[in-house]
Amino acid sequence: MFFDFLSALRRIKVYALTGESGTGKSFRAILVAQKYGIDLIIDDGLLIKDNRILAGHSAKKEKTFMAAVKVALFDEKHHRDEVAKKLQGEKTKKILILGTSEKMVNKIAARLQLPPPSKIIKIEDIATQDEIEKAIRTRRIEGKHVIPVPSIEIKRSYPQIFYDAIKIFKRRPNPRGPGIGPIPKVHEKSVVRPEYSKRGKVIISEAALSQMVIHCVAENNPDIRIKKMLVRDDDRGYRLVITIDVPYGTQLGGNIHELQQYIIDNIERYTGILIEEVNIIIDKIIQ
Repeated sequence: MFFDFLSALRRIKVYALTGESGTGKSFRAILVAQKYGIDLIIDDGLLIKDNRILAGHSAKKEKTFMAAVKVALFDEKHHRDEVAKKLQGEKTKKILILGTSEKMVNKIAARLQLPPPSKIIKIEDIATQDEIEKAIRTRRIEGKHVIPVPSIEIKRSYPQIFYDAIKIFKRRPNPRGPGIGPIPKVHEKSVVRPEYSKRGKVIISEAALSQMVIHCVAENNPDIRIKKMLVRDDDRGYRLVITIDVPYGTQLGGNIHELQQYIIDNIERYTGILIEEVNIIIDKIIQ
């Protein structure tokens, strides 16, 4: 039975829509889904179909940004099990996953037992630079987010964060013939103000992140010495460059790759932030 369940999910064709936070992914999700004949959308912890929330819970209701990231990534087992079970019952052929990066959508797909995305659409492919910049300004200044379902769904499930509704009119061909005017179709999306946007941002400093890395390295192999560390961050996640000295006899392939994964897994588990990559530079072999 479990094998059949996984087999059904792995036959689903996965599409991804990626772009930095606030660039308008949720706003355009339904239009992308229509274009490719997709009937299910994964967005910020929710499974959405035909303007309805089928399963999951919204990251937008979390009180902190880090907690919201964990929800969006289906970090909790009961959350991902609920959505995966609902996916099995839907017997869908296509699904669209929204995320800030390829790494994020791949992580979501893996946690829901779905295959990796076969097509990745970037927000820059479907929105102009002016539209993206306007969306970013709205997010930064007003703290507004979009959920691609009608307001009645959000008012019922998350009334505390509901802010407004947007109606999008799109004309489609009239099935009665080309000589007859197009039929307008209305899509409604909900505008919300997450709890964490009302409280301001919580940011992990470079010093705090460096301390976490030092702790991870000491736990994994106390004989490795960190000489230098560089931390870069953007909306897709953090990038770390770590320069180390390793003791003679360390397997430079297996052991170092294991250390990379150990750092990524532990920091992501305990903070909710995404580690986009960890680059390790071995400076010296020490006795």
